[in-house]
Amino acid sequence: VVQLFFNVKDKHGALIPNLTKDNFDLFEDGKPQTIKYFKAETDLPLTLGILIDSSGSQMRVLDMEKTVGGSFLESTLRPKDEAFVISFDVDINLLQDFTSSVSRLKHALNEAKINTGGVGCSGGPLGPQGPIPCSSSGPRGTALYDAVYLASHDEFSHEVGRKAMILLTDGEDQGSRLKIRDAIEAAQKADTICYVLLIADRGFYGGFGYSGDSDMKKLTQETGGRVIDVGNKIEKLRQAFDQISQELRSQYNAGYTPTNPNRDGSFRKVEIKSKPGDYKIQARSGYYATRHEED
Repeated sequence: VVQLFFNVKDKHGALIPNLTKDNFDLFEDGKPQTIKYFKAETDLPLTLGILIDSSGSQMRVLDMEKTVGGSFLESTLRPKDEAFVISFDVDINLLQDFTSSVSRLKHALNEAKINTGGVGCSGGPLGPQGPIPCSSSGPRGTALYDAVYLASHDEFSHEVGRKAMILLTDGEDQGSRLKIRDAIEAAQKADTICYVLLIADRGFYGGFGYSGDSDMKKLTQETGGRVIDVGNKIEKLRQAFDQISQELRSQYNAGYTPTNPNRDGSFRKVEIKSKPGDYKIQARSGYYATRHEED
């Protein structure tokens, strides 16, 4: 059974609750599929990963991210939910593995420190001895793509149910071993929705702007999340976290057994359309037909 978690919005961006499976048509690689299971999910446990950019460019906004991120966790996590916290800069650090303890998670967020030094070639379960080779050659400033890959591959891929990764970053990658495509593929294989809160201290870039947003749009669109541009305003960051919290609590879950039975590891494009057709659906673009999709 393939599970598809998605949000439905009207043309003003307001979430639409109370739809039934009769409101949707579902296609895989262009072929219609029968929705066997359909539910508006508010109670299914949620697995969250908070990835916080602690590279030099975030120096002036990191404290704001810690404060607002902490209150988001406080208001969003329920007792059966779990979350982890990773910081990434020249290194990738797992600050807190899966826990349902909000105080531990907040403590971990507060542990994130700006690091612009050399790559350490040390670390815990995430990092150099993981699937990415450690070498100090080449410039490394923000191992963003590597962090998304590792969070997906080492953390989310072992979990089931609803999974969401929230990235607090300006979207600029510098020195990752992997490409954005690898990061997207790992997130899709782990069935993880990615949200990016684009937090950029424009002053840091000396007025030249930054170019990370197009890759971040790709990552979020293909996994069923979205980019929210926050700039460096604490109020915008609060609103962004509130929106994500609402979206995660008003997802629909459609399950179907694909008409193509081959488990060949290939990518299958999935499209869900609403009736009436003027609703906007936020869903992942597809999945990889590997063994772990099966119930």
